Amino acid sequence: MSDKAFQVIARRWRPRRFEELVGQDHIVRTLRNALDGGRLPHAWLFVGPRGTGKTTTARILAKALNCAGGPKSEFKADDPVALAIEQGSCLDVVEIDAASNRSLEDAKRIREECQFAPTGCPFKVFIIDEAHQLTKDAFNALLKTLEEPPPWVKFILATTEADKVLPTITSRCQRLEFHPIDEDVIADQLERIVKADGVSADRPALRAIARLAAGGMRDSQSILDQVISFAGRKVTEADVLSIYGLASAGQVEQLAKALATADGPATLALCDVFHQEGRDLIRVLSDLQSRVRDATLDSVRKGGSSPLLGGALSTEQLVRLLECLQQGEQGIRHGLSPRANFEVTMLQAIERTRARPIDALIKDIAAAAAGLPREPGQKKIGTTPPAPPTQPAGPPPATATESVAAEPERAPAEPDEAVSVPPLDVAAAEEEADQAGRRDDFVFPDLGAEVRAVADQGRAAFPGDKDFQAAVESLPPGLREKLKETLGAEFTALRPVPAGRLRRPT
Repeated sequence: MSDKAFQVIARRWRPRRFEELVGQDHIVRTLRNALDGGRLPHAWLFVGPRGTGKTTTARILAKALNCAGGPKSEFKADDPVALAIEQGSCLDVVEIDAASNRSLEDAKRIREECQFAPTGCPFKVFIIDEAHQLTKDAFNALLKTLEEPPPWVKFILATTEADKVLPTITSRCQRLEFHPIDEDVIADQLERIVKADGVSADRPALRAIARLAAGGMRDSQSILDQVISFAGRKVTEADVLSIYGLASAGQVEQLAKALATADGPATLALCDVFHQEGRDLIRVLSDLQSRVRDATLDSVRKGGSSPLLGGALSTEQLVRLLECLQQGEQGIRHGLSPRANFEVTMLQAIERTRARPIDALIKDIAAAAAGLPREPGQKKIGTTPPAPPTQPAGPPPATATESVAAEPERAPAEPDEAVSVPPLDVAAAEEEADQAGRRDDFVFPDLGAEVRAVADQGRAAFPGDKDFQAAVESLPPGLREKLKETLGAEFTALRPVPAGRLRRPT
């Protein structure tokens, strides 16, 4: 007898009135206004994921239509008609499971019952659950009845797959969309349930159950029932994680940080922990994608980067990371070795965040080339045309070899000293070389007499050599800064390059 008296949480805590519905405020508001304003359609179509309250709302609506003094949105829970509807004994409220009553004959039976007036209620209500299971012939048989039913008939169709309902049926109904319920709302409701039942459950455990439910209140209550059966009167997060193979929020946060900071050893260590603890890798990947998505949205709002993952990543890097995780999902789900595929996906994600797309690299190189100096000895790169230099009368300029000897101890340029020069016009220089018939031998303008001197001698110079140091110091500071800032380049050797190697591809 005790087994018959027991009811699962999902049945004991099923809402009985509109004010008890959780997470569907827009549905409650629409139905309340329709009932109180007398704007009642003859057919509703409730659409939404499983466990979001479609059938429960249909029953509450049937109570509101047929309660004492109805239709009205406010009615007592102990109203005789309401109690009869809850118990399934009201003859004027008919619930039909379309999964098992889907044929043309079943539709004809509904159509015939519509012709008889209700026995003790204002309206005869037909609740058709899983309406998408009806056959095409059954839908067509109901078309005329749905369009022009008797004044005492109301239809409520509920479905999880609205695309399978014929458009001719949908157009005859008022469609209401049930949304997945937010995790915080589910956790709050579960907290009320455990307190009322005398069960102790910490907040992380309830949030873990809400994550598992994926927006379905009924699913969350069924999971809570199972966890209580496992853990007894005290439920912890570890109990939920061990039953369903979830990774804790802290572990997912550590994995996200390891990816953001390109910490490969830490990433692989966490993968080993997940395997040893028997975690569901698909759920781990799903939770990780959710965190990366939050970071991506935060980066867009803040204008280019986000520190939410534990390392500063740009929007471009976060998008590449999210794409890599999504691409690896199929391999983890259907591959021969989910563990190996998960590890490969994590390592690929690290590489994706550190790789630079080719178009961005080309833009950086083009920007660096556009700022190259045209004449030796210039200090910084500028954008305004230079003033014409005034050269005092004196001896002719020294040759390249003499320049090396004459300027070994040149004083460094002042940081704030700048000479404005026009940017290098590569296209114009190429055109000039083409006109002169020297396209294949085109090179950038000379960057310094010391560089030419080393090249003329046909040998290489390295850091520490006098010629190398003189050649590097002869380069404009703007060029060195631009190369280091854009490409991270450092001068490590100075070598003569054969003329054939300096050709540009046509």
